[in-house]
Amino acid sequence: MNPENHYTERLSLTKGQLQQVKKQIFRISMLRLTLFIAGVAGIYFFFSQTPLLIVCICLTFLPLFILVKIHNRFFIRKEWLETQARIIQEELQALSGDYSSFEDGKEYVNPEHPYSFDLDIFGRRSLFQSINRTCTFFGKVRLAEWLQNHLHEKASIEKRQEMVREISEHTLFREQFRVAGLVHHGQSSDGEKIQAWSQSPAQYLYAGWVKAFIWGVPVINSLLLITSLIGWTSFSCLGLSFSIFLVLSFGIIKRATYIQETYGKQLKSLNGYARLIALAKAENWKSAGMQELMERFNLNGQSPIQALQQLSKELDRLDLRNNQFLYVLLEGSIFFQLQEIVRIERWKARYGQHISKWLETVGELDALCSLGTFAYNHPQYTYPELTEKPFCFLATQMGHPLMPASQCVKNDATIPSRPFFLIITGANMAGKSTYLRTIGVNYLLACIGAPVCCERLKLHPNQLITSLRTSDSLSDNESYFFAELKRLKRIIDLLNQGQQLFIILDEILKGTNSMDKQKGSFDLIRQFMQLKANGIIATHDLLLGSLIKQFPEEIRNYCFEADIKENELTFSYKLREGVAQNMNACFLMKKWELFYKNKDTKTPSKSIWHTF
Repeated sequence: MNPENHYTERLSLTKGQLQQVKKQIFRISMLRLTLFIAGVAGIYFFFSQTPLLIVCICLTFLPLFILVKIHNRFFIRKEWLETQARIIQEELQALSGDYSSFEDGKEYVNPEHPYSFDLDIFGRRSLFQSINRTCTFFGKVRLAEWLQNHLHEKASIEKRQEMVREISEHTLFREQFRVAGLVHHGQSSDGEKIQAWSQSPAQYLYAGWVKAFIWGVPVINSLLLITSLIGWTSFSCLGLSFSIFLVLSFGIIKRATYIQETYGKQLKSLNGYARLIALAKAENWKSAGMQELMERFNLNGQSPIQALQQLSKELDRLDLRNNQFLYVLLEGSIFFQLQEIVRIERWKARYGQHISKWLETVGELDALCSLGTFAYNHPQYTYPELTEKPFCFLATQMGHPLMPASQCVKNDATIPSRPFFLIITGANMAGKSTYLRTIGVNYLLACIGAPVCCERLKLHPNQLITSLRTSDSLSDNESYFFAELKRLKRIIDLLNQGQQLFIILDEILKGTNSMDKQKGSFDLIRQFMQLKANGIIATHDLLLGSLIKQFPEEIRNYCFEADIKENELTFSYKLREGVAQNMNACFLMKKWELFYKNKDTKTPSKSIWHTF
């Protein structure tokens, strides 16, 4: 079943279930209202008849309280189905090229990054936004890290590919995982607060006075109760003891309140993560990578699910202190708050050091679900073949994954060895920059273990680095040219350090005059060849095509042509061999009447101002 049919079928099923739940909620609401009215009426009519009053209360208010719990369960189910319907609808929108429902990762935009800024990896309509299906903060961070720091080893990439391929086949799991994560959605600060709490020292667990109170208070009260019942002591002694312990408990309030206010919400969110873990462990994973991932959730052969749920229960018990009646009763009799704080600290001492690993693993699983959904939504994409041969990049029918299929013109790319460079020439708007970004994005997808928008791709993974849209920096008092020089020096320094790079450059030294640009470009490419580099360079400078004479085995010339037919400019966006022959700047300026019509006057044509 293709993705669109699958999502359409799931959406129809979910909406049907949601409608049934809404009907159940309405029926229960009406029944609750009826029971309440009947109960009030019964109390009014049978107030003086005790037996009938008791029967009336049992037949009305008791079922009413039971229905409240049932009602709440249906509301939880309603929220689940509403979330499920929403994410399925979002996937249908994504299939049409609309990714606006997903977080764009704009906080990760960094002009200084080796490639992410040039390739539009983050931000509006970015690669991150098209892939991102994370439902946890940890997953979002992990996915961003993968895109910012791609893999370099063949074995690591192939292992990731295997995991992505398998998780893409578990469509229902990915759907339920995302729903569960969004329903139990935590905050971005949860991780820091949880880790801070898990690493903080225990203040009460090992204190001697704490143990004395925990054991002494209930024992003393129990003894006084027994001796009062058998007549050895007066009940007033029990009341005095109760009151003293109640007053003493006020000293614990501050600590209990601190736990609730500082960590309560975050720690309760761990129950949501426990559900995500439970969903993952319920699946039958076959790949070695996924099995290793599941092993991280084990704790001495036991799952962390029970441990996390136990913590959630302890925190729920601590909430009983908000009930004034129960607070007085429990504090005076057993020092309840202190006992709960000790239980929570005992839990932390046992499991606290594992929390970070659990959350990181959930984040990795969440990021894998995003890549799995990306793979499922693009069944026509292929997983690249990794080779040990340095260097190799052989792409067949390669397109940009963010371009609509109807507009996406696919091209090949061949870099068979090291050193080797492609020099791409062409007119303005002919497709050079798009081609560079297409190569860069697919290369990155391949190096994070995702499928690529290619009929076939074979590559050797090197560090990707680009220079496509260098800009001025007013804050650093940098010119455009100086910023570009910094990026190029960085590339040269890395090559001198022995790093193997895949370099993508657009219009070298475009911030200086034409003579300096040409000489500098020639010298730079020669240096690349000496340093055994690989990459692609797009340029308007046709003379760079002559470098093939110096490096006949290491350079190939390709171009994007602009065709002029019947005074109209057309683009095929297809890559051709050789150096570009047609340039379009003068043609467009003439067509838009940007030249002076009268050579004897300095007054420009009026159409200039109409143009702008």
